[in-house]
Amino acid sequence: MNPIKFSICIPTYNRAKYLHDCLERCVRDVKSDFPFEIVVSDNASTDDTTEVVQKFIGQGAPIRYFKGETNVGMIPNMNSAFRLARGEYLLYLADDDRLIGDEIDAIVHYMDENRNLTACYAPWHITDGVTDIDKGVFYELEKDTIYPKRSFAEVFNLMIQRHIFPEIGIYRNSAFRAAWVPREICHFCFPMLAHMLDQGDIAFRKKPFYRQVIRSAIGNRTQGGHHLAMTAWDTYRGGLEYFLYFGIKRGKIGTSLDDRHTQEYLCRQFTLERMAVAIRLLISQNKDYLKSYELYTRMEFGGRGDHAQLAAIRDGLPLAVALQTLAWQVNATAGVSRLIISGFPDSSIIKERLLKVNFPSRVEIVDEPAEHAPELVEHAAVLVSSAEHRERFVALGYLPNLVFSQGDLIQTVLL
Repeated sequence: MNPIKFSICIPTYNRAKYLHDCLERCVRDVKSDFPFEIVVSDNASTDDTTEVVQKFIGQGAPIRYFKGETNVGMIPNMNSAFRLARGEYLLYLADDDRLIGDEIDAIVHYMDENRNLTACYAPWHITDGVTDIDKGVFYELEKDTIYPKRSFAEVFNLMIQRHIFPEIGIYRNSAFRAAWVPREICHFCFPMLAHMLDQGDIAFRKKPFYRQVIRSAIGNRTQGGHHLAMTAWDTYRGGLEYFLYFGIKRGKIGTSLDDRHTQEYLCRQFTLERMAVAIRLLISQNKDYLKSYELYTRMEFGGRGDHAQLAAIRDGLPLAVALQTLAWQVNATAGVSRLIISGFPDSSIIKERLLKVNFPSRVEIVDEPAEHAPELVEHAAVLVSSAEHRERFVALGYLPNLVFSQGDLIQTVLL
């Protein structure tokens, strides 16, 4: 039997219909002149994942299938897929993304010709899976470039200048064995790159070989990368600092006071740019104005108040944050089943805006009643237009910390 040249490593969990499409595309698109395998690591799925994989195996697809007894989590399952691979080269493939077969072939031959390469990275297409249209690429490069072993300063500068995430790469298995280790406080892709560069040359190629699907024709699903983008900005900074630390320990990164200040500044700017991405996703996907405002303050403090993303949300942010603060307070308080709106010229506008900021559906939004019965008072919060209205409701027996005025909600939102 010919040795396996290339392993496509797919970790999966309870996503059979996406995996079916992924495997179908792999079998169709990866037409190589070398032996390859598809390693599926199933994280104890309870759907029909096993049946889907067995169908493709029965059709002769080069799949090796492993199913864990318990769900060990995303990163350990990714590790499982990699560790089970036999290929000389390894590639991670999310179970709802796609590969570009011709470019896979080109990179494998490229790495065969350049035996000092431990890894080859490339941008990736951001693809609408419904229309099958590529919406752009995650970073751009003008040419293919090989960076010599331990050229940490040059690779760090490349990442900063191009805002590169070294997440999509093909790895030489002999180097991968020591390079892939759990790093979570420091986002794993930067330590991984440091470890690969420590062992040999790495390459960045300009042509993508990978498509990240941001919208699927199969159905709605969580985009894991988007979740990270909304929450992991500080781990990105941690990853860059880890990379710099590795370079310093190898004597390839400067350590003077000026060097340290420059490195600190560049890591911070990279992180602030990721916060801008997080704000966009938090608002467009989650309608989370509270977290967006927290990131807004950090970007302003970091000197990025002129960022286009902040300008785009600045006008509407104070009111959205104020109303979402009210929604949070009401939802977090035991026993509250109603929110009374009082003192506004048109309460329907307030109600409509509350519904746009994730107001809890279990809480009824009502106008002020004609009578304030004790059972109503005991289970109600109140939103009033002014401090004068507030005092009237407190006098009626409503709890003072559950009667909110516009001023209470807006005074902590500073732009």
